[in-house]
Amino acid sequence: MQVEITREYIAQVDEAVERKDAAFILSTMEDMHPADITTVLYELDAEQCKYVMDLLPPEIGAEILSDLDYDIRTNFLHNFTSKEIARYVNLMDSDDAVDILNEQNVQTREEVIALLDNEEKSAAILDLLHYEEDCAGGLMAKELIKVNLNWRVRQCIEEIRRQAEDVERIFTVYVVDNRDKLVGRVSVKTLLLAKDDKLVQDIYNPDVISIESFKDETEVVSVMQKYDLESIPVVNIQGRLLGRITIDDVVDVMQEQAELSRQLMTGITESVEEDDSVFRISRSRLPWLIIGMVGGLLAAQFMGFFEEDIALLPAVALFVPLITATGGNVGIQSSSIIIQTLSSNAVVFENFMQRIFKVLLVALLNAIIISVLVFTFTYLFRHEFTLSLVVSVALFSVVLLASLMGTITPMLLDRFGVNPAVAAGPFITTANDLLGLGIYFAVAHMLYNL
Repeated sequence: MQVEITREYIAQVDEAVERKDAAFILSTMEDMHPADITTVLYELDAEQCKYVMDLLPPEIGAEILSDLDYDIRTNFLHNFTSKEIARYVNLMDSDDAVDILNEQNVQTREEVIALLDNEEKSAAILDLLHYEEDCAGGLMAKELIKVNLNWRVRQCIEEIRRQAEDVERIFTVYVVDNRDKLVGRVSVKTLLLAKDDKLVQDIYNPDVISIESFKDETEVVSVMQKYDLESIPVVNIQGRLLGRITIDDVVDVMQEQAELSRQLMTGITESVEEDDSVFRISRSRLPWLIIGMVGGLLAAQFMGFFEEDIALLPAVALFVPLITATGGNVGIQSSSIIIQTLSSNAVVFENFMQRIFKVLLVALLNAIIISVLVFTFTYLFRHEFTLSLVVSVALFSVVLLASLMGTITPMLLDRFGVNPAVAAGPFITTANDLLGLGIYFAVAHMLYNL
């Protein structure tokens, strides 16, 4: 029975858990995808989730645990014994199992490993626990299909059948030598079409892209994006095959990186979730808010230098928000494009002058259009030629300067090893506000002969 996940259904599940109505839960969830069950569990408390999980087949439970967010899963597993956790870990890929074990205290972790039935999986998990989470070794899974360079096709197919029991998705078959060093790859199709007595060394493809276990996760993402890979083998410094990283793990990293960049660009200094504490959320937002506040105070103080000019021409003050808002928007647009380029590990300094020239051309075109529009509207509504000219000339200059700053600042920060995403939010906006005001009042001072 296919069930649509609605508020009404979640309320029914909630009531069913309270009544211990196992029949309703099983009948409605038997054809449900594990990801959809996870959506339902997010709406229940930890004890209710455990009741539902205990009813479901352990294979489904293992998938659900792998998909749960870190904070929810950590709180959720507090209700499970080490034996219950081990039951699910036994059914997971080694990389997912390690993620869960790293979230447990040392005692629980050792108890779970001791309770694992599969010695091979236990050894794989122990091996992966040595790697940092944000490197290729921490992302990889030990489950893969590999064959020896000197085997015949018949032996390879038999080995694939044996190994495939532990591998959920077969993207490619890796070829190793007698020292377990990765030398190439061979497709399943090639093996099936070859004669049984054919040697692997006669049919394999030596062209294989791999990555060392110590490489950062950002480099893993970059390589897999560049070469459009569904999986990538991981090797040690000697070239021995250690494991593989699949596209689903890379997508998770990409989402984390995108979320981090978004938070930095909006002035949030640490990773936070909606359900975090008030203090943690406030702490993550305050630093850039304070910088923005200081920038605003500086802008107010800066405008004080032109207090006499404003007193003589009050209309000049009406267009201050237009100047600051436009400068901030232009700066954010320019910096966002550069940050996107930098995040893809593209080389931007080799054609530095070409990029600056292109940025200036785009800015020049935008500045001309915006300044003409502003001059036209200002003159039509206020009938003051000089004021219209002041606003349009100032806006023209601000667009050019903001585009240049939005381009150069992230590049310079990246060159000095600072995350360029921090330059895209309040930093560039505040800087452009001060520069924009300076240009605006300088133009007004010159054209009005103040």
